[in-house]
Amino acid sequence: MKISIVLGTRPEIIKMSSIIKECEKLKLDYFILHTGQHYSYDMDKTFFRQLGLPQAKYNLGIGSGSHARQTGKMLMGLESILEEEKPDIVLVEGDTNTVLAGALAASKLGIKVGHVEAGLRSFDKIMPEEINRTLTDHCSDFLFAPTPEAKQNLVKEGIPQEMIFITGNTIVDAVHLYSELLKDTDLIDQLDLRYRDYILVTIHRQENVDNVEKFTRILQSLERIAKEFHLPLICPLHPRSRKKMKEFKVEPRAVKLIGPVDFLSFLRLEAGAKLVLTDSGGVQEETCILGVPCVTLRDSTERPETLDVGSNVLAGTDPMKILESVRLMINRKPDWQNPFGDGTSGRRIVKILKNYFNELLK
Repeated sequence: MKISIVLGTRPEIIKMSSIIKECEKLKLDYFILHTGQHYSYDMDKTFFRQLGLPQAKYNLGIGSGSHARQTGKMLMGLESILEEEKPDIVLVEGDTNTVLAGALAASKLGIKVGHVEAGLRSFDKIMPEEINRTLTDHCSDFLFAPTPEAKQNLVKEGIPQEMIFITGNTIVDAVHLYSELLKDTDLIDQLDLRYRDYILVTIHRQENVDNVEKFTRILQSLERIAKEFHLPLICPLHPRSRKKMKEFKVEPRAVKLIGPVDFLSFLRLEAGAKLVLTDSGGVQEETCILGVPCVTLRDSTERPETLDVGSNVLAGTDPMKILESVRLMINRKPDWQNPFGDGTSGRRIVKILKNYFNELLK
């Protein structure tokens, strides 16, 4: 069995890390192919080292661009490498352009595709991620669904049950793997914050920050929250959000804007927050696992399990609804059960693949 692990963004590196570590542990034949979808590969190389992962064998260096341009460049680069390497399976994770390109390139070459975190649905096709994850699921051979609800989404779309495996979510693996390293991060102290005495904010979704009306409403709501709750609001600013703030000439008062932070520092900020406001899917999962209440600045979510257990609420972008949601969640006790698995998802996924390819050899 030869495995190609295709990734392109830092969240994908995090969520693939337990699979990579399991491949290393079992001395499997595998290689990492990085599309370079995130703009700074040098930053990613540091990230690999920080997480104790081997460097990517290939880097396409795609960088930014429109969805079509970015995906097209990836397809061309991926095709030539996959033709040369001839892996038995390509693994992709999540819902980015890298994921779609990896799945398409492999399936067109007759290479099996495994989709980690399959079956997530927001049922909102305005989101580019919804298109990516749905198309990827329908050209995959192994669908690693994190929860029973994700599996049901796939079954309803006609995907045979024998192709679907409930594995839990590899983000739980990552939180467990790197929890010890969190002690080495002191960003809370550097920012002069106190544990459980600040609100963490992340805003980066295209449908929020590219829309001047929505983005302005969100920023206005942050000012109201700061005024009512007298808590520091900390926002690690995504490059896309910074660019749009300058373009729209809007910037929130009463919010401390900081630069992007590495995964471990961000996880530390999440774990220490009283509340998190976000439009990120991954942050909804992480806060649920870490026991931190979350308010999601979207009208829909592909992580409905967080709503079901009570760790998260949807607030949309209306300032009054956001304020009401914060009032509801600010003192929420973290008494929910984590629905995303036991932290052994990567091991489970590799075992499924090993068993399948071993059977082929009999």
